[in-house]
Amino acid sequence: MRTFVGEISAYAKEQNPDFAVIPQNGHPLILRNGNPATAYLNAVDALAQESLFFGYGGMDQPTPARETNNLLRLLNIGKDANKAILVTDYVTTSFKVNNSINQNTALGFTPFAAPKRELTVIPARTFPLTGENDNDITQLSEAKNFLYLLNMEEFDSRDDFISSVQNTNYDVIIMDAFYGSRVFTPQEVEQLRQKENGGTRLVISYMSIGEAEDYRYYWNDEWRQGNPEWLVRENPNWRGNYKVQYWNPDWKAIILGNEQSYLQLILDAGFDGVYLDIIDGFEFFENQ
Repeated sequence: MRTFVGEISAYAKEQNPDFAVIPQNGHPLILRNGNPATAYLNAVDALAQESLFFGYGGMDQPTPARETNNLLRLLNIGKDANKAILVTDYVTTSFKVNNSINQNTALGFTPFAAPKRELTVIPARTFPLTGENDNDITQLSEAKNFLYLLNMEEFDSRDDFISSVQNTNYDVIIMDAFYGSRVFTPQEVEQLRQKENGGTRLVISYMSIGEAEDYRYYWNDEWRQGNPEWLVRENPNWRGNYKVQYWNPDWKAIILGNEQSYLQLILDAGFDGVYLDIIDGFEFFENQ
């Protein structure tokens, strides 16, 4: 998986050296044989982590201290390597929102307190926005906050989604590259960069590289588990998502390397980076 992330980074940065690569929940890859995985860390621009303090066992559920401490040990290796750390905790109460934000901020991490596990809503304005500013954000190290808004079913249209995001002052938005079946255009991405207060933000696209999703543009309706061979098993917790042999050249060709590859569509749309999910998909195969 480290090699795959490195290939994604090299392909994207050859076209845009400022393109950000952010793996989510990739903490097991930070160490290799007990030492920092230098090549992997050099390939990424930030590390993203879910449920560092809340959400490990469900909304508002505190993450066990042992798990938090292990995550902190690994994330701090990334921080020492000058990588931004983006943390999404899943919380709904004001007390826990503030608790999450304060703990992450004290550690020098960039926080997002997500009020829905499905990442369908923009938090109400009554919730605090850490470090709100009207700066033009050009790199992740400048960001004081971010918005993780992956699912768009709560928005009536593309225009509704765009205007809703424009009416916020988040420094970074992590979102899907598609609304329905159509990728956002470069003009729309530029609109999404505009903060309400006049500053600009980074617009980062989500991309799953450890699972195939049957609602994506690349999906073939004739595919079945085991056919093609790299399509291994449906995720019992997320219907329509299938574990893949992420090292298989045919799967890699879907992700990068040609005009219709997922990463190329994201680059062509003008996104500022990519947020890689199911990085921990390698654990499925190691456990077999």
